Formats: sequence, C-alpha cells, structure tokens
Amino acid sequence: MEQNEETMKMAPRVDVAAFTQRIDMIKRRIADVIVGQELVVDLLLTAVLADGHVLLEGVPGVAKTLMARLMAKLVDAKFSRIQFTPDLMPSDVLGTTVFNMKTSEFDFHPGPAFANIVLVDEVNRAPAKTQSALFEVMEERQATIDGATYPMGEVYTILATQNPVEQEGTYQLPEAQLDRFMMKVVMNYPTVDEEVEILLRHQSNTRLVKLDDIKPALTIDELLQLRSMLSQVIVDQSLLRYIALIVQQTRNSRTILLGASPRAAVAMLNASKAFALLHGRDFVTPDDIKAVTPSVLHHRIQLTAEAEMQGYTPMRVVLSLIDKIEVPK
Repeated sequence: MEQNEETMKMAPRVDVAAFTQRIDMIKRRIADVIVGQELVVDLLLTAVLADGHVLLEGVPGVAKTLMARLMAKLVDAKFSRIQFTPDLMPSDVLGTTVFNMKTSEFDFHPGPAFANIVLVDEVNRAPAKTQSALFEVMEERQATIDGATYPMGEVYTILATQNPVEQEGTYQLPEAQLDRFMMKVVMNYPTVDEEVEILLRHQSNTRLVKLDDIKPALTIDELLQLRSMLSQVIVDQSLLRYIALIVQQTRNSRTILLGASPRAAVAMLNASKAFALLHGRDFVTPDDIKAVTPSVLHHRIQLTAEAEMQGYTPMRVVLSLIDKIEVPK
C-alpha cells in the first residue's frame, strides 16, 4: 500500500492545481463570514462535490442556517429555502397543478423544491406526510405529481438543518429518509478563541462581511466539471475492502440494532474520493475514509436499548468500530 501511494504521488493522473485554487478561494470566502468550523466546511464541500445531500445538526445559534445559505451562495445556481412548519403540506414543497381557464388545461406550478440547491430549515418540524415528499426528489432527482414526472436539474443538493435538543413540535425523521442523506454533519460550539474572534467582528462592524456581499465562486458547469474528476480518483482494492469491513462491523456489533446499508458503503467511497480531491490528491488514503466515515454512518445506525441506557451514542459507537478494523498497509 505504501509503495502504491508513493507511485501515485510521483505520477498524478488528475490535474488538481486549478481545483485546489478554487476550493481554497471558497474556504476563504466562508471564513470571511463564519469563524472556525473548518471540519464542517470540509465535510459540506465533500458532500456537495460528491453529489450528496447533507443533514446539518446543531443547537440554536451556531450558524447552521447561515452555513447552509453561504454554501448555496457560493454556487451560481438557483437557490430556494423552505421553512418547515407543522402545518406545511407536500404541495407547499413540490408544487401543485392549477386549472387554467384560458386553455382549459391544468398547469403545473413548481414549488420551492425545484431548484439546484435547496435549504430545508428545521426539517424535523414538518409531519411525516410532508417529510416523505422529499423522498423521491432526494433519491431519484425527480418529482411525480398527479401522475406526471418532473425532473430536477443536473445539480440538485438538499441542505437540511435540524435542532437536536428541542423536541416539542418536532417529528423524528424515519430511517428511510435519514439513509438518503449522504452525511449528517454536527456543528458544535466554537472554542474560546473562536468566540472571541466572533465578538471582535461584531464589536468592529467593519470586519463583518454580509451574506449579500458574497459573490459566487463556482458556476453550475464548473461544479459538474469538478464532479467529473471523481471518476478519475484512484482507490486501491484494499481500501474497498476496508470500507466493506467497517460497514459489515455495524451489522455485527452487539450495541447496534440496525446496521448500515450498502448505500452507506457507496456513500463512504464517493465521499472519501471527494475528500481526497479537496486535499489535492487524486488517490484515496485510509485517513480520507476515516475522516468521512463518522459523518456518513452515525445517522444510519440504530443502537440497542441496552447501549442507549449505558450512555452510548451513535457517533461514539461508530468511532470505536473504526478503531477495531485494521488499517490497510
């Protein structure tokens, strides 16, 4: 494995120089608005590059919505925002057909789900009927309404946010829908130094960068071109087995009631390839897999009642399972 990596480093097959410059520019623009959260930014960029949806979770006030809006702002694409509420209906998300008196025909009026990047704010506040409206568009990139099928664009990413601590008036996402999110990214509190920097920026208004002042860093065509590079990223067969062993471990662990599906293994592969590109490499290393695996797996497993009573969390269990698998040499 080490010899293969050395060979890959000496003879790169993908020109990542221009790609790296573009990613660095995006990260700089994000840092102008949001302090810290470097890992969250890396994971969000990884998911967008790998054509996956993201569930962004965090307590109120850690800039979840701002992060999602900023990520959408940096791509010069059609953007829409849906604020999920308990009274939201599926037609409010997907759209509806309206009878046209002039033509005597029914015209389809698309809802906010018809965009390139869709921010679904507080996704767990809508009832299951409305949440299920996202199933088809997340997986198939199309919506079927009144028997007619309407395709989404080539670029279609849902960035959904949810609050993990407030349960009143919320509806837990079913496992089938959670599995359609490539990643669940958790935004934690800032460190002391980061919070001081936040306060300094607010103390001096000249250091605050408004979201409206942020210019797009990527066009749709450029994003599609970057995505096409994923197929050229090399993954050693030993790393494919490494991914399979990690996923298999979730199905055999005594602390896990419901293990990860094959969709999770595919998501780990695509995410690790995107993560490698983000760091200027055209080949995947075990560290790339270990970096993305917790966010890909921890929302896809369900712990046993005994494990939950003992204080285990899905993230803690996933990290322990990764440590049990021997890293390819």
